[in-house]
Amino acid sequence: MMTLGGYHIKLQRRTNLPGWKAAMISVLAVLFGLALFSLIFLQAGQDPVEIYRQIFKYAFFNSYGLGLTINRFIFLALASFAFIIPMRAGLWNIGMPGQLYLGVLAAFGVAYLFGGKAGNLSAPGVVIIPLMILAAMIAGGLFGAISGFLKGKWNVNEIVVTMMLNFIAFYLVAFMIKDGGPFMNLGGRGESFELPEAARAPMTGDFPITLWFVFILTIVLAVLFARMSLGYQIKAFGKSPMAARYAGVKPFFIAVLVFALGGAIAGLAGYHYFAAVPGVYKIARTYGYFGDLSFYGVICGLISLGNPIATLIIALLFGGLSIGGRYAQGKLHLGFGVDFALMGVLMISLVAFQFFYNYQILITKKEKRLDVAVSD
Repeated sequence: MMTLGGYHIKLQRRTNLPGWKAAMISVLAVLFGLALFSLIFLQAGQDPVEIYRQIFKYAFFNSYGLGLTINRFIFLALASFAFIIPMRAGLWNIGMPGQLYLGVLAAFGVAYLFGGKAGNLSAPGVVIIPLMILAAMIAGGLFGAISGFLKGKWNVNEIVVTMMLNFIAFYLVAFMIKDGGPFMNLGGRGESFELPEAARAPMTGDFPITLWFVFILTIVLAVLFARMSLGYQIKAFGKSPMAARYAGVKPFFIAVLVFALGGAIAGLAGYHYFAAVPGVYKIARTYGYFGDLSFYGVICGLISLGNPIATLIIALLFGGLSIGGRYAQGKLHLGFGVDFALMGVLMISLVAFQFFYNYQILITKKEKRLDVAVSD
């Protein structure tokens, strides 16, 4: 406690935080981040209001920009879910890039086996597409389960393992699509073959079918953590592994399960961006960019406190700002990397404001003491 003027200022830990207060804190963090970044625009002689107007207008109110935003949102939401599940168990899944790489390799492997590289599929899309999605989730799940196995069996640090596996998966993709690799396109460019039209993800309106996966997973995860015994075990293990053991929770099972589930969802994210986004339908030579982009799932998961529904809002915001920021950068001739810088400042602001999720500042007026002299 400290005293300032006539007031006592005290920092007190919160016992609980209502959802509306958490939302209000997040909104204030976003406004603070935008205001802070405005100083950079002012320094460059630009009008922050006009820049933000261009960003939000393109990202959310332009038909083409909205399509890009939704596709980016789908990817970020899936990457966030892949992080949230192990996070609820007190474990850190930093392996989303590797898991999504394995997922997309498995999906393209299915298309390859059915003649997709030559463009002559030997089976209809109604058979190939479900197999591609299933293969992506299985491959990502198995790759994620490696970290869970090592953690559950020998308590190997999951952060180190997942980071190492990311490098292995990155170079595995390079081997498959470059220098004569099996998936290299027939033109000899350092990227994969393009998926034939029959092997591309179906569209529901203007958006790929993977958008429905996001909504379904949101409901499933919300029910899992709020209503199901398995969700309770995961949360109990995350809060106190020792107490959870006494309650009958099996640490090895939980570690393998959460990483397998997280990896499966990350594999689905890989399928989405390389096999479902209109205009892509191949593993581009810049595939590493999307692996790095999946790390935003860590930030989304932390900011949302592991809440699947709140994650959707954060992922949509980041998706829109990344797309709108890139557009404003070109239209208004801003410096290169403004979009990443803006997202970085917002992330720092949101993470910093998490302090107020756990603590509150109490200000009380100092009481005046009245001394009365008593004389005979």
